[in-house]
Amino acid sequence: MRILFIGDVVGRPGRELVAALLPKFRKEKGIDFVLANGENAAGGKGITPEVADDLFRAGVDVLTGGNHIWQNKQVFHIIETESRLLRPANYPVDPDVPGRGSGLYEVCGSDAKIGVVNLLGRVFMAPVDCPFRVGRELVDRLRQVTPLIVVDIHAEATSEKNAMAWHLDGLVTAVIGTHTHVATADERISDAGTAAITDVGMTGAHDGVIGVRRDIILHAFLTQLPVRHELAKRDLHLRGVLIDADPATGRASAIERVSLRSESA
Repeated sequence: MRILFIGDVVGRPGRELVAALLPKFRKEKGIDFVLANGENAAGGKGITPEVADDLFRAGVDVLTGGNHIWQNKQVFHIIETESRLLRPANYPVDPDVPGRGSGLYEVCGSDAKIGVVNLLGRVFMAPVDCPFRVGRELVDRLRQVTPLIVVDIHAEATSEKNAMAWHLDGLVTAVIGTHTHVATADERISDAGTAAITDVGMTGAHDGVIGVRRDIILHAFLTQLPVRHELAKRDLHLRGVLIDADPATGRASAIERVSLRSESA
């Protein structure tokens, strides 16, 4: 089983990059299932029904979210009904919080099923429910159906993302860190067969600061004044990780960082 996780898709540059590169790459590498973090896919913050559809048509099977999942109000039109779009599972359990934080999905051309869990960190982030306890509860539930489980931990602190990987070690196929938009070089597979990386990186324009025009961000740092973010547009890269796993046991056997560059970048 080959699973591709695409790092945070940022705005139109990221979406167009996925549409241009994913179909060919998926075919060449024999990829069975594709996940992508889509919380910044619409204008750099949030997601809309149209944007989600664009990414699904490009070949993404499941979209995960993060702290910006609610940024665009149009998400409320689909978050409750679109099972392929997840938001962090550890938002408060309340009737006013729509959507789902985990799912069980069929893998096309296979009898295997894959579980996906989306979690939000708490260090330097909003005070949501405990991702460790919520994550373990959801993983235990999914393991009753499948050992093939991927967790997206959307968090600021590297320590929290690494801790989650050890917390779920041997219970899931992979723990993938998202949110900081900068790919780390610490991909690994534990003795128990869980693949992990602190941050999978960003898909979009890399000539700015985490996807935003660098002059705007520099102005903000130099003046400490509020600024309106505008997306960078050049040096386009699709970043992610490719994971090989045994669908019978859920154990990962390989994890490889992916960095694809647009020919028109």
